[in-house]
Amino acid sequence: MAKIFSVVTKSGLLRVVDPIARSLLRAGVSPNAVTVAGTVGVVVAAVGLATRGHLVIAAFVIAACALTDMLDGAMARARGTTSRFGALLDSTMDRIADGAIFASLAYWLATQGLHATLAAALICLVAGQVVSYVKARAEGLGLEANVGIAERTERLLIIGLGGLAWGLHIPYALDVALWLLAVLSVITVWQRMAHVYRQVKAS
Repeated sequence: MAKIFSVVTKSGLLRVVDPIARSLLRAGVSPNAVTVAGTVGVVVAAVGLATRGHLVIAAFVIAACALTDMLDGAMARARGTTSRFGALLDSTMDRIADGAIFASLAYWLATQGLHATLAAALICLVAGQVVSYVKARAEGLGLEANVGIAERTERLLIIGLGGLAWGLHIPYALDVALWLLAVLSVITVWQRMAHVYRQVKAS
């Protein structure tokens, strides 16, 4: 869970998620199956709803599906085992989900002729993937890059709020959300690169 949530909020959510996790395990459902199901739900909502401009409904469906990020982790903890493949699968599914969200939004913006906002969505799409790549590549080199102002949860929260505000007919809400997110995502890439550079220089 990203830094934006307090410890109190996380513990409150876990009290709800943990019983569900144990119930799914008793039913024979694996954490990996929950991970994949959550991603499928996000992709379906993005492609089926966001591409048609149904941003409010898409935001709610995607938020519900995104809770599987907590659920699969709770299932793994309840089972008392962790899997390197499960970690890889989780990261891969996150990238697919994020790509589907911003690509679908970019498609809809293009159909509306909103080219400036489309540019922001494309920056968010690329920069968001690079944010995650820098962390993964750094860890593969034995370094650490778990820093940055806009990690995944912050990015999803900003775009979700922007979509909801747009649905409430707040002028320029989506434009502001996307450009804010674009700037924060680029800053996060820089923060992670700088953090890794300092580690290399200190070694």
